[in-house]
Amino acid sequence: MVFHTINGRSVAYRLLGAENNPLVVLAHPLGMSQAVWDEVLPALLPRYQVLTWDLPGHGASTAVNGEQITPADLAAEALALVELAGAKRFHFVGTSIGGVVGQQLIAKHSERLLTAILTNTGAVIGNPDLWNTRADRVRQEGLVAMSEEIVPRWFAPAAFESSPALKAGWCTQMGRGDDESYAQLCEMLGRDVFTGKLVSKSVNVQLFGGSEDMATPPATLEALSAELDGAPLEIFDGVGHVPSVEIPALFAQKLLSVFVAD
Repeated sequence: MVFHTINGRSVAYRLLGAENNPLVVLAHPLGMSQAVWDEVLPALLPRYQVLTWDLPGHGASTAVNGEQITPADLAAEALALVELAGAKRFHFVGTSIGGVVGQQLIAKHSERLLTAILTNTGAVIGNPDLWNTRADRVRQEGLVAMSEEIVPRWFAPAAFESSPALKAGWCTQMGRGDDESYAQLCEMLGRDVFTGKLVSKSVNVQLFGGSEDMATPPATLEALSAELDGAPLEIFDGVGHVPSVEIPALFAQKLLSVFVAD
């Protein structure tokens, strides 16, 4: 992991694999970190260079510096890192808020995208009241306390059965995040939506979701598909909000099939 300063903040990122291979950019969910991709990387690296990074106040990236954060800011951060990789165009994969970054790229920078794979996300996720309430609670209670409530919503019951330490591990990771950065990203999700902004964009888009996803259920992905002119959608049975953690081998196989088909 290395660091790069973008708009006065230190951003933690990894650029892995041969530089002459096509670039794949991976964007992680809210409250997590670039570690969600660890079990997917071995399948991608033989054929692709891979860029992952930590969102503001997540993982090892510096917290927000006071300004209201927007999807445009997050997409600009991704593009700044892509510039470091020297790539003109790239494949993009984003889960949850990472998928919101992908929607911003589709809406405003589609010429840079080879493919866009959006998982467990939506043009609209939840509602402003939900996100503003969560932001307020995080500022008052802190991520350490809130993690016990939020982390169980990320994964299907089968994931906890197969990995009993999963909850404690991700609660620890979430609790290390910056409260204000998380709160501002919550407010962004309630405020900035992509309804009507994605139609007729000339990008090869594939959508994935989980049948057990409480945060972005299949209906949310179906609505996003409609916004994207009927982009193909596949729902993983028995999977929750983070397929890269729950079914990494199958998920990597699905990603590779989309990249190769481009």
